[in-house]
Amino acid sequence: MIFAAELSFKLPWENPVLIFSSILFIILFAPILLNKIKIPQLIGLILAGAAIGPNGINLLQRDSSVILFGTVGLLYIMFLAGLEIDLGDFKKNSGKSMIFGMYTFLIPMGLGTVAGIYILNFSIPTSILLASMFASHTLIAYPIISKMGVIKNKAVSVAVGGTLITDTLALLVLAVVVGMSAGEVTGGFWVKLVISIIVFAGIIIFLFPILGRWFFKRNDDNISQYIFVLALVFLGAFLAEAAGIEAIIGAFLAGLALNRLVPHTSPLMNRIEFVGNALFIPFFLIGVGMLIDFRVFYMDKETIFVAIVMTVVATFSKFLAAYFTQKTFKFSRAQRDVIFGLSNAQAAATLAAVLVGYKVIVGETETGEPIRLLGDSILNGTILMILVTCTIASIVAQKGAAKLALEEEAIEGETEQDNEAEERILIPVNYSENIEELVHLGVTIKSKTSKNSLYALNIVPSDSSDESKEKFAKKLLEKASVSAAATDNKLTELIRYDSNLVNGITNVVKENKVTDIILGLHKQQGLTDTFLGKLTEGILSKSNITAFIYQSHQPLNTVGRYIIIVPANAEKEMGFVFWLLRVWNIGRNTGCKLIFYGAEETLKYIQQVQKKFSIDAGFVEFSDWEDFLIISRDLKENDALIVVLSRKNGTSHNPVMNKIPKYLNRYFSKNNYILIYPMQFDLEEIGRHNYLGTAIFSPLSVDGQDFTSFSNSVSKLFKKK
Repeated sequence: MIFAAELSFKLPWENPVLIFSSILFIILFAPILLNKIKIPQLIGLILAGAAIGPNGINLLQRDSSVILFGTVGLLYIMFLAGLEIDLGDFKKNSGKSMIFGMYTFLIPMGLGTVAGIYILNFSIPTSILLASMFASHTLIAYPIISKMGVIKNKAVSVAVGGTLITDTLALLVLAVVVGMSAGEVTGGFWVKLVISIIVFAGIIIFLFPILGRWFFKRNDDNISQYIFVLALVFLGAFLAEAAGIEAIIGAFLAGLALNRLVPHTSPLMNRIEFVGNALFIPFFLIGVGMLIDFRVFYMDKETIFVAIVMTVVATFSKFLAAYFTQKTFKFSRAQRDVIFGLSNAQAAATLAAVLVGYKVIVGETETGEPIRLLGDSILNGTILMILVTCTIASIVAQKGAAKLALEEEAIEGETEQDNEAEERILIPVNYSENIEELVHLGVTIKSKTSKNSLYALNIVPSDSSDESKEKFAKKLLEKASVSAAATDNKLTELIRYDSNLVNGITNVVKENKVTDIILGLHKQQGLTDTFLGKLTEGILSKSNITAFIYQSHQPLNTVGRYIIIVPANAEKEMGFVFWLLRVWNIGRNTGCKLIFYGAEETLKYIQQVQKKFSIDAGFVEFSDWEDFLIISRDLKENDALIVVLSRKNGTSHNPVMNKIPKYLNRYFSKNNYILIYPMQFDLEEIGRHNYLGTAIFSPLSVDGQDFTSFSNSVSKLFKKK
């Protein structure tokens, strides 16, 4: 037993428990205290690291544990950037990312080389290596952008995509310059470098998704899934280093490779973000702060001069790159500020370059002292440049993201908020096995910012005196609540006492003004010969809201594509715009490709919507439902099927729809499928308000109105009527 008198408080602290608890308190209180004087959280952690580090009060050493956790944090930042990026938008803006990547690489390279040669009087190799440090950047400000909720903006996608390009090129310059200084650049060097990069990228891009889908299908344990993802991130980082480039490139590519397997609305994504933002990323920022030595400000004039030149050139060149990007693509000033904020911070690749260059000895002085490729003044100047550029980047990114969030809110308008506040998705639960998948589907189809729109219901027979049934119902609802909470959503639990299941559910729908209902099929039950079964058919006949009937054979995040079968005249149904928005949310939140099969006229309406959104979608003309089984030829192992049906009095109803259950049971039994019944009104009400049928689709082709705003306005119109 260790008594208090035996504990050592000698600086720096050596007790691991004391060290770790100190860092946790710094992570907790440093941002709170510095936020009061308008200093961003990231800068607060860097300054805290400088204060407690070996160059400050020497409370803690920058030992192997800090370096380890800091490395994890750095890789986490790049991994999250690849994981959270909208792949549809990323592909759509890949050309813009390429142009920005070249701007943010070539401009700093040019200005940095000139400054190194003519202002700092460095040699050409040293000047080129110095310029490559300016060209690279670290997405230090990405957590700020993420918290502001604007990571889907095209400016963020362009900046993140450009980061991959400029960091890769800058680190290649580092490898070449160091190799030339060491006399290793030969024909074999280039062949080895190119082959190793191709092999490394191929393994991550093609093999990681296969491994991920295989693992997620066979293991649903939350902890195991998180460890598996983290292991792949570090494997990707190691493969990048083995290929001769920096580990951050491997972490970013791992994020891109796993993007579709970790949906933005999934519990796994919530855990990844939570652990990274709470622990690993702050560790990295504190570790960066520990490198800062404020004494050089008044002890070494050469370092101050070098640091000023480096900081000015790096900041000015990155601003020019952001400015030219803004003018080239007609971005707003807020978007320019976000791009500049994301690209100005120098940390990861810059540190890697300066440490590698510092180790390379290119000669000796007359006194026998080594001449380094990057000398002491550059090493110390880099640390100061990191502090200044990270500060500027954080402040500019925060202001730009705040303006961008206001711009997007103004575009979306208040109608979206009004609609989301009234959005209510009901999930009747009866089987413990499929609760998580049903809740996950509900989270996937709902509006992004609506956190309280999910309802779970269990019907307890009113004529039963068995208390165990009520306890069982509470356990099912509790499990549903836990599943929703794992995705940072609140679920309302409902218990209904009724002797008739159909009446119980339909009454809950009316009383709670439910907008959508998700009905799950037990895996062993499936669809019956009486079409959907008496319970489901009874609910559909007594309730006219949008209904989703879901059968799950594999986890939602392992689905590769969604094949959506849309009947002719679906655009004339009252609920067309509402179910389409839900399907659109599936594509947006999972990143999966949506392939619509339908009549030519119907596809035209959907294509007009697709042009306004960065959703990866395809369109195949298909009108003969008698030949429905032809779809099975296009369906791959990990594809899911969505069939849009219609109630018997619906405009798009087709008698062939009665054969769908038999087809699904016989030919699509290994695939996930969702049957959608669009919202409808009574025939008498439709007759009284016949003009609504035209109002549903005309704005899509005539007014060019925003789709989300249009759906909200139609929703309000329905409620008034």
